[in-house]
This record gives sequence, C-alpha cells and structure tokens, in this order.
Amino acid sequence: MDAGGGFVSPRPYAVDDRTLLDRVVPTWSDDVVAGAATAIGGGLGRHAAVGRSRWVTPLRVVLALALCAMALGWFGKSACLQTTTTTTTSAGSETRLTNDNQRQFTNLCYSDVLVLYQAEKLDRGQTFPYKTFWNEGGAKDGQSEQVKRYMEYPVLTGIYMYGAAKLAQWWEAAHENWGVPAPYVSVGYFNIAALGLLAFWLITIWATALTARTRIWSAWIVALSPLAVVHVFTNFDAIATGLLALALLSWSRRKPWLAGIFIGLGTAAKLYPLILLLVLLLLCWRAGAVREFTRTALAAVATWAVVNLPIAILYPSGWLEFIRFNADRGADPDSVYRIISDSVGFTWNIDLLNAVSLLGMVLLAIALAIIVLRAPTRPRLAQVAFLAVAGFLLINKVWSPQYSLWLVPLAVLAIPHTRLLFTWMIVDALVWIPRMSLFLDSERRWLPDEWFTATVVVRAVMVIVLCVVVLWQIWHPADDPVRTGAGSVASGPNRDRAGGVRYDDPAGGILDGAADRLGRWAPRRRSPVVEPWTMMDAATPSGRP
Repeated sequence: MDAGGGFVSPRPYAVDDRTLLDRVVPTWSDDVVAGAATAIGGGLGRHAAVGRSRWVTPLRVVLALALCAMALGWFGKSACLQTTTTTTTSAGSETRLTNDNQRQFTNLCYSDVLVLYQAEKLDRGQTFPYKTFWNEGGAKDGQSEQVKRYMEYPVLTGIYMYGAAKLAQWWEAAHENWGVPAPYVSVGYFNIAALGLLAFWLITIWATALTARTRIWSAWIVALSPLAVVHVFTNFDAIATGLLALALLSWSRRKPWLAGIFIGLGTAAKLYPLILLLVLLLLCWRAGAVREFTRTALAAVATWAVVNLPIAILYPSGWLEFIRFNADRGADPDSVYRIISDSVGFTWNIDLLNAVSLLGMVLLAIALAIIVLRAPTRPRLAQVAFLAVAGFLLINKVWSPQYSLWLVPLAVLAIPHTRLLFTWMIVDALVWIPRMSLFLDSERRWLPDEWFTATVVVRAVMVIVLCVVVLWQIWHPADDPVRTGAGSVASGPNRDRAGGVRYDDPAGGILDGAADRLGRWAPRRRSPVVEPWTMMDAATPSGRP
C-alpha cells in the first residue's frame, strides 16, 4: 500500500489500460443472468477489464445465440417441409407436401410463408404481383359472383415474396436442365425466404444491441426470445422489424434523414413502422427539435413514395388490394373485438368495426401526446415507441400471432427487467398452441376454444402490465435502470469510489441531453435533465461515453 492509501501492483501495469466504465454488466444488474453465469464460472470479477477483447465481443456472442435460436425455429417448421411422391394415372409421378390429416396444425409447424407460395399465385412462374389477378368465388344477396384478387401484402413485402419465388423456380429449372440438386420447389421457396428473414432478424438484433449502447448485452433477450423461435418464419414481419430497428439506430446516431429512409422502407413492408413518426413528432415537439423531425418525415415520405408510386401508377388495382383487404377484414380471433363478440353474442358490422378501431387509434394518439407532454421528465424514445406499438396492437382489429414480434426489440430497449420480459414472451408464444387447435377438425381438436380465449386474455393482460411498468418509470425516472446506469462498471464493485452514471436517453440521438422545452399543455417547469457526460467518473475526463 502506498502513502496515499492505494494498492501498488507487484508487477508493472499492462500497457493497454482501456476500460469501458459506462458498460452495464448483466451479472451485476440482472439476477437471471447472474444465476445463469454460475454454470460457466460466475459473473464479472472485481478486477476484470471491460472492453478489451478483440474477438469475443458482446455483439458476436449475441448473434451466435441468435443463430442457435433460429436453427431451432427452422426445425420447428421443418415438419411441414416434408414431401411425398405418388404415382398418377398417366404412369407419371407427382411430388407434393405431406400435409395430410392436417399435419401443419397438429405438428404446430404452420407457416404463411409456405402457404402463400400458392395462395398468392407465385407458383405460376411468370406472374408479377400487383399486375396478375385471379378470381375467387363469393356470394352476395344469394347470388354467386367472381371477385378479382391481387397480392394482398404491401409492395416491399410482395416484391420480396416474388424474388424468393423466382429464385426457387430458377433453382428448379437448374435441377431439370443440368441436374443441380434441388428440393421440391415449394420447399426451396420457403428455405430461400427463410434465409432472408433470418438476415433481417439478425439485423434487428444487431441494430437493437447498438441502439442500447451501454446495455448492449440486453440484446440477448431478443436473440433468445421464444417469440422469435416460434414466429420469425411464420410470416414476413422480420423485414419490418429489421428496418425499424435500423431506423432507431440511425436516429440514435443523430442521422434523422437516414432514420426517415428506413421508416419509409419499413412502412412499405408493413404499416406499423409509420407509428414511429408520431412518436418522434411528440418527443421533438417537447424538445424543440421539430426541424430534425421534419427531415425525418420528409425522408420517410419520399422513400415510401419511391417504392410505392411505380406500382400504384402501373397497377393501381393491385396496389389498392392491401387497403381493400384490410378494410374488408373482420375481427381477428386474437383481437379484443372478437372476444367481446363471442362473449355477448354480438356480430360486428364491418363499417362499425372500422369506425371503432379508427376511433381507438385517435384516442391512442391523444393519450401518447398527454404522456409525452405532461411527464415530469421527457420520456425515452424506446418507452414511447413501445407504448405506441403495444397500444396499436391492443386496439387493432387484427393481432396475428407473429405481430408480437414487433414488440420484442422495443420492449428490450424500453423495459430492463428480464423476468418480466420472458414471462410475457413465453405466454405470448404459447398462444400458438390453442391458435392451431382452432383450425383442426372437431375429432382432432385437442383443446376447446375457451383455452384460446383465455390465453389471448392473459397475453393482453401481460402487455398491459408491461405498459404500466413503462408508465411508472416515465413518471419516476429514478426507478428506471436505463437512466440511472445501474449495474455499470462505473458503479460496480471495482469502481467503488466512482459515482453511478446517469443517462437521459441512450437511443434518443439529438434528444439525448437536449433542452426540455415543454409544450403549451405541459406543466410550466424545466425537467431536471442531467447530461450523461457530466456525471462520468474522473477517470474518464474525455467527455461523452
């Protein structure tokens, strides 16, 4: 011990003395991770140096975990990829998927990705979505009629499906002409589409981890999410989650125009990324950063127009099919409207259902405005985004099981509570079991319909609980571990004399540490925003983390 009371090392100090003092260590802040770490030798020690590893980085570990989870997800769908060959009357043979006896439901392997290959007429070869139509039979006023149908998905998703179909058909042609090994064309289409969806989900994890900044390890929850295992390959929603995650990352790095581009692309793939513009508008209004929001909004609109206008001009009927399909769609079995309908024996009129759903959206926007403008401290971007998307799902007339993927990255950024998040995700993933039971014949059905209703209600309650936690931490910022920097190296056992690090909004970009200019309807007081770099330990005098 030297004269100043400090310890002297018996050996010379290492030349590389880099240490990330602001990095949040999960084994210090998360009981779940701390317990799991005992199997591999325990958590981070007092004398460990954080941030020096060149190869084994948090991001690479998280992406490796994601690959393991996605392999499990693909095997979950693989039961529906098996084929059988039968002999036809013309002495030929025919290959088809072995979905006899409702196998896709009894084995829980159903996937829209596989079904839509034929349902959207992608198997026709030369057809182009939005240009090609087909007739479906229907009945109106007791009279049968033929109705034209087109690709029902937004443009970017439809083009993605078309591209995967063309690659699968070229693969099949190479097999027939040159003997290249190839699976059955529908299976090849699914595998090609699934490979792209895997890439988009990895992008979601990568962007979420970088957006979390000092809490980069929190992305492991996204990587190992039960919802991801069940639903990444159920539909094409991973495209939108990846683009929205890139938009959040771009905004956090103070690039509003790039965030707008990704919001526009995300909206061209799925409608819900548009909600982020409302969130940014409210937060920028309170922060007095409307100019930056305007750049984002203009970039989003321009990008969306570049993707959509060519299809809308050339094939207006096909482009409008997405709007028509959703306007004519009834209440989904997973929605609160169907639960009300089944409980009281009420049948929704489509026009009334659309009006009530639209009114709910307006009320949600008003509620978000009140929350953002009247909160004692400006909420974090991830908190408001989670509330907006969760509210949208709760009041929307459709909540397909894979829609829950939208919430996963937002929930991880907004709610730093592992047990609560995994409880919700497990419950939500389990909805898939009674959901598949609904499609079974009565003699095969293993659960009554009431089980499905019960799980949907429990899921809704869990999402509401998550929203309550977010609202509590918005009104009590001192209870928000993301703002206080709880579990960071600077406040951990090997930095006893260093004060904890306080953050404003790690994902906020230009909003992080910005002045809090309250709106007209907000309380007339200045929010006690503490800039993160003003509370860093003296050992890191260089400025921002």
